[in-house]
Amino acid sequence: MSTPSRATASVAAILAESAARYPDDVAVIVGAQRTSYAELWSQTLAYAGALREKGVGEGDRVAMLVPNVADFPRVYYATLALGAVAVPVHALLKRHEIEYVLRDSGATILVCAAPLLGEGAAGAALAGVDVVTVLAPDSSVDPHGTGHDRLEALAETAEPLDTYVPRDPFDTATILYTSGTTGQPKGAEGSHFALLEQVNTNLMSTFDITRGDVLLGALPLFHTFGQTCTMNTGFRAGATIVMLPRFDGDAALAAMVEHGCAVFMGVPTMYMALLDAATRSEARPRLRYAISGGASLPLAVLQRFEQVYGAPLHEGYGLTETSPVATFNHVGRTPRPGTIGTPIWGVDVEIADPAVTDSIALLPHGEIGELVIRGHNLMNGYLNRPEDTAEAIVDGWFRTGDLGTKDDDGYLTIVDRTKDMIIRNGYNVYPRQVEEVLAQHPDVTMAAVFGVPHELHGQEIEAAVVLREGATVEPDELVRFVSDEIAAYKFPRVVHVVEALPLGPSGKILKRALVERFSAQEAVGSAS
Repeated sequence: MSTPSRATASVAAILAESAARYPDDVAVIVGAQRTSYAELWSQTLAYAGALREKGVGEGDRVAMLVPNVADFPRVYYATLALGAVAVPVHALLKRHEIEYVLRDSGATILVCAAPLLGEGAAGAALAGVDVVTVLAPDSSVDPHGTGHDRLEALAETAEPLDTYVPRDPFDTATILYTSGTTGQPKGAEGSHFALLEQVNTNLMSTFDITRGDVLLGALPLFHTFGQTCTMNTGFRAGATIVMLPRFDGDAALAAMVEHGCAVFMGVPTMYMALLDAATRSEARPRLRYAISGGASLPLAVLQRFEQVYGAPLHEGYGLTETSPVATFNHVGRTPRPGTIGTPIWGVDVEIADPAVTDSIALLPHGEIGELVIRGHNLMNGYLNRPEDTAEAIVDGWFRTGDLGTKDDDGYLTIVDRTKDMIIRNGYNVYPRQVEEVLAQHPDVTMAAVFGVPHELHGQEIEAAVVLREGATVEPDELVRFVSDEIAAYKFPRVVHVVEALPLGPSGKILKRALVERFSAQEAVGSAS
């Protein structure tokens, strides 16, 4: 390997440095298993040696289908230590979706957790990609085996790496697939520089996380929020991460109490689940504060959480393409509920005219427009998609597709996704505003508002809600509740009571699934 003639960097340094500085501190807790920083790094170097023997070298793409267990960081940092590129795969994908990610990323190998082999190995076979497993039973215990090499066994005999391979700071470290709300998912390439700078900015002037803090690792690590904000930021600080292989409100509450978690990070649906869990348990963790992102948090949920859990909740905003954090209600300042805070250090976030596509036309404070972002946190681009990259990054600004406003103090507020906006009789309706009202009803735990095609109005406004256990409210009552609070053209004409809302792998509500489901049904009963 030729030595680069300028600055080098590696995201693998996050774990290497903390292992050197805090070798005996606990890095990861999964169930009863505790792993120290020194153990985690030596296991990572052994995994890297095994992957090297499998032919993985600098720049190769290593796909990984691993839940929130200690093997996630082992495989992730082992890949990065080799100078290869980590391609985390959403754990809920089916075989053809996995095949797509493997082919599109050009992955040469898939590291797959044994419980996920059903779809993972099938997807790899379709793509013609080699599979190694983690978490598979030892072959002496399981005589039939899985037919795939076990990474743990390979690591026992392989020569471990001495340390990580230095990379150019702008080399791609990760390829994360965006959820593909329109068309096929796109692989966002994150550089070592953007990911490291994000972590350092998070720790120095955005979050409040220090060595010895215990964080709940409930966010999926294959997703940018959990990967950067919990894992990379937590390990960089020397914190302990309690990993939950599967999120559940009751289990999360119990784990936070048992391990003394100081910080919780989650998406809005997780906060709703924790509030629900709190009705069944008196126990409360001693949280210093909580972080919400991934989607807009209804104000009523934020206030209820602060009341029930006795901890301030700080909301922020970001995207896979921005590594992810772009704005935050910075810790140390009183959060402004209902806002996503101010831009993080070194990053500019402004409001631009969404109608001007070939350049960035910034709007004055107070006007609604598209959030645009520039700074050290931008991705390198979408893998092999120069046209999509050119459409998304204009004049150095990333166009988010989200609508919002910025006030004179620099605080930003999200109004809605441009594609979620409903146009009824020519009026713009922002579902988030309607959801905020529904969230205030004592019987509603979750709500989603969406537009369905309508011959007369263009689109009609409908809502799907999940009710509290034992709730007796009728759909018509909810329609009246909202219509009393907002303008006549904005309230939902139909409210559907559902058992659960469709959620994506990162816990976001999938509105397009609701639109498909309820557009197909004839709208029953309307009030205009």
